[in-house]
Amino acid sequence: MQFGIFTVGDVTPDPTNGTTPTEAERIKAMTTIALKAEEVGLDVFATGEHHNPPFVPSSPTTMLGWIAAKTSKLLLSTATTLITTNDPVKIAEDYAMLQHLADGRVDLMLGRGNTGPVYPWFGQDIRNGIALAVENYALLHRLWREDVVDWKGKFRTPLQSFTSTPAPLDGVPPFVWHGSIRSPEIAEQAAYYGDGFFANHIFWPKEHTQRMVGLYRQRFEHYGHGSADQAIVGLGGQVFMRKNSQDAVKEFRPYFDNAPVYGHGPSMEEFTAETPLTVGSPQQVIDRTLGFREYVGDYQRQLFLMDHAGLPLKTVLEQLDLLGEEVVPVLRKEFAALRKPGVPDAPTHASLVAAAAAAKDSTVEAVPAGKDGQ
Repeated sequence: MQFGIFTVGDVTPDPTNGTTPTEAERIKAMTTIALKAEEVGLDVFATGEHHNPPFVPSSPTTMLGWIAAKTSKLLLSTATTLITTNDPVKIAEDYAMLQHLADGRVDLMLGRGNTGPVYPWFGQDIRNGIALAVENYALLHRLWREDVVDWKGKFRTPLQSFTSTPAPLDGVPPFVWHGSIRSPEIAEQAAYYGDGFFANHIFWPKEHTQRMVGLYRQRFEHYGHGSADQAIVGLGGQVFMRKNSQDAVKEFRPYFDNAPVYGHGPSMEEFTAETPLTVGSPQQVIDRTLGFREYVGDYQRQLFLMDHAGLPLKTVLEQLDLLGEEVVPVLRKEFAALRKPGVPDAPTHASLVAAAAAAKDSTVEAVPAGKDGQ
């Protein structure tokens, strides 16, 4: 099972002292956090994609390319790549290039994002959001698997004898997760292609996440990719920890109460009761995270949001130490012990290359020999 962190890259004032980092400081903090993630033994760092203040990660491949040069093991991903407003040709080329530079340590999560105005900024209509996601990914999927593509759709100009360059590393595209908070159509899309489904999970009660993942698993099996238990599932989560749970609650409360997304709404106690947000000790985070399996089944990737709401960099790095030293080692052991036989690991470039080679070998063996034995 893969464990990691994701960032949305918000530039938010620290409510305890009123200071706000500059964009440069926030960008540098995000890269520092990524390097720390590898240092403490996490598997994945994922960045969001936003094109409006107060967010800074407008160019995920630029950031991930820099991180790739500074790391050796960390899997680089996105928390959202906007499949609706990015040109699928540019996505194909940008992430294949990153895949080469990072020696295959790349996958990506496609989504529609949560900022409605982004559509007209890139010449699109939000009312076409689902249709754009479906059509654009259908093209991206072909661009990574066909040498020459002829294509015509509704939302972009046709392609005639087009070759995307560079081709994916070793002929194997980056693994794709389809991320969604609320849209069953995206769960259906992930199932249709046999891709991963990432339930963001951080704002909704468990019953909603259970229904979304259950739909994806059912349709994954329907399309013949394997049993429902073999579907590839990822979850988001939010945590804030201190050795003593009372200290965690006291320290995080002003950040929660003033957070741009959920501040000035339900109390922190109400929010933690109804969503996966966990504020407390490392053991409480362990127990709560293990509980996710009870309603989504065995899954392959767990990402935590830890650097939002104005938390200072020093505090985030302390959180990562606790996550890497006290939480993830226990979660790895416990999830492995609980996992049912036959449940696959999270895909990596190496495993995808091996699967492609095995599929090719089986195809060759299935071809009957001619009369001359050739």
